[in-house]
Amino acid sequence: MSSIMVPPLPPALPPEPISRLSVEQYHGLIENGLLADDDPVEFLEGWMVPKMPKKPTHSIVIEMTREAITPLLPADWFLKSENPITTDESEPEPDITAVRGRLREYLTRHPAPKDIGMIVEIADTTLARDRGIKKRIFARANIPVYWIVNLVDKQVEVYTDPSGPGENPDYGQPHIYKPGDSIAVILDGKEIGKIEVNLLLP
Repeated sequence: MSSIMVPPLPPALPPEPISRLSVEQYHGLIENGLLADDDPVEFLEGWMVPKMPKKPTHSIVIEMTREAITPLLPADWFLKSENPITTDESEPEPDITAVRGRLREYLTRHPAPKDIGMIVEIADTTLARDRGIKKRIFARANIPVYWIVNLVDKQVEVYTDPSGPGENPDYGQPHIYKPGDSIAVILDGKEIGKIEVNLLLP
């Protein structure tokens, strides 16, 4: 295991002045049929950002990661895949989210940061976004644990100790795990088990 320091990326700005949307305005577009559930966008820091296409490897590693985490979950947690979470200014759709409670508690809303124990993103073409704007969003929202299964460098990056809101939100404790290492899975500040890195990489 080794540490990694990734500098925060500044928000991308368009060449012309443009107004950002609030989460409420974004929801209004969906409710009024101007944006469909399956439109290929994510709402990140007030912008509607096109989703990256997923390669077959990306999709399979999502399922491999779900299979590795699911047996470790306590009874009052479940996993969501590629579904929205709602923060103050964003509605990203992480590859995997560990959510507290029961499925039926979320029939009328998406999970909020207080409901989330960890997030996992599978990164190939999305690596810059996952290390940049996504990490910033999750740190600002105080998501306690953020994993990037990095298919480019064949490693798993684990970020903990989020800063919360601030000028440059980030995680205070970044670590890299390589093949042969094992990663502690932490929910509510407690280790619920370990996962071998080899189980998460193709």
